[in-house]
Amino acid sequence: MEKDLTELQTLIEAHFEKRKKEEEELLSLTDRIEKRRSERAEQMKIRAERERERQARVAEEKARKEDEEAKKKADEDARKKMILSNLTFTGYKTQTGPKRPTEREKKKKVLSDRRKDLNIDHMKEDKLREKAQELWDWIRQLEAEKFELQYKHTKQKYEVTVLRNRVSDHQKISKGGRSKRGLRK
Repeated sequence: MEKDLTELQTLIEAHFEKRKKEEEELLSLTDRIEKRRSERAEQMKIRAERERERQARVAEEKARKEDEEAKKKADEDARKKMILSNLTFTGYKTQTGPKRPTEREKKKKVLSDRRKDLNIDHMKEDKLREKAQELWDWIRQLEAEKFELQYKHTKQKYEVTVLRNRVSDHQKISKGGRSKRGLRK
């Protein structure tokens, strides 16, 4: 009985020691969880602040561009009015209606339409992989379009060269025929 009692006491002590270790592990685990939560909250706060700053910069840039365009338009209007006021004859016809965009403006517009925002701060690994695959496919499509356009350009350049040569040959033949006719008469 004494043997059973000592064995029971050792089991009880072992159980309490094990429980004490488990409680310590549980406390350290909860501390780590709380620490990670606070770090995560801090990271989210930093990301949110960065996003607000980025949006503020974008809004500021947009407002600045709008101001520049308004100023440019006002300068252009003032210049047009000055030109029109300096005209004294009626034969001058000014362009009315909307101004046609230049090639540079067209190119900027197309590039700004094609540009996609890359917002990957909040994405997990699988979403990042999908985004990377999407961007890779987009690049391949653009490269294919570029290749086709280069091929088309080369072909058109060749055709223009051939046509110029034909015109040049035709003009040489025409000039040669005239001088011979003039000599015969």
